Amino acid sequence: MQKRFWSSSVSWFRCLVLICAAGVSYGAIAKPDPVATLRAKYTSLEQQLRQNQFKRPLVLESAETPSRLQGDIYAVVDYPFGAVNAGLNNPEHWCDVMLLHLNTKYCHAIERPSGTILRVNIGKKTPQELADAARVEFNYSVLAATPEYVEILLNAKRGPMGTSDYRILLEVVALPNAKAFLHLTYAYAVNFSGRLAMQTYLGTIGSGKVGFTVIGKLADGQPDYIGGVRGLIERNTMRYYLAIDTFLEAANAPPAAQLEKRLQSWFAATERYPRQLHEVDRGAYLEMKRAEYLRQQTVH
Repeated sequence: MQKRFWSSSVSWFRCLVLICAAGVSYGAIAKPDPVATLRAKYTSLEQQLRQNQFKRPLVLESAETPSRLQGDIYAVVDYPFGAVNAGLNNPEHWCDVMLLHLNTKYCHAIERPSGTILRVNIGKKTPQELADAARVEFNYSVLAATPEYVEILLNAKRGPMGTSDYRILLEVVALPNAKAFLHLTYAYAVNFSGRLAMQTYLGTIGSGKVGFTVIGKLADGQPDYIGGVRGLIERNTMRYYLAIDTFLEAANAPPAAQLEKRLQSWFAATERYPRQLHEVDRGAYLEMKRAEYLRQQTVH
């Protein structure tokens, strides 16, 4: 009887070990390799990257649910991975990127015991006092960094006008021929009051504004672009992508010339898509951003 019990116990123990081992093995297999995943995405998008409406190797996707908006851009950039990593794996450089956006009034990186924070003020597309612009605090973190892959996350719990749970996620993988493939996600949650505010904007001064996704053709044969809140998320995702690309381009200029290079190049890049992105004229944009950059150097 005792021998039978011992044999049964050993068999049960062996089964338990095998189950645990299988679980560990399954977990190891199930965990995706981000480098392989992003490169597989690049392969799946090669045709769209070669031929699209943007006339550059770029694919834009967007999604809308009752409580969340998300935009994703996949793009090949003409910079080696090392240069991209050196430029964007730095919170201060992210402030240089974010300030290019029309609605960013201020950005400053702060080191805290809990980690790095980007203190950002978001407001109008015209000059504005900081006290009148909403403050959003992004947690800055590097989720992964290898010789051929980097993943950076900016997330914020609260935003302006009924928005929350902001995520700006950038992942970049090295490609041959001194190029890199990047994936940018820009997403946030929105509550009922936020939806109402967006609908009010889109029904008044924002009426007629569109995104980039083509949903059909108009009577004159021109593309019919998506509007509404998906158009809104697509426009802002594109603005952030162009800011990243512009920052990387300007990094090759002498340090004293980089700010002006970024400002001029970002405005020119947005003007390639005037139907979606034109808001102010060049002079007004440059004057506003030069003043905001100066303020950023003096106000902490």
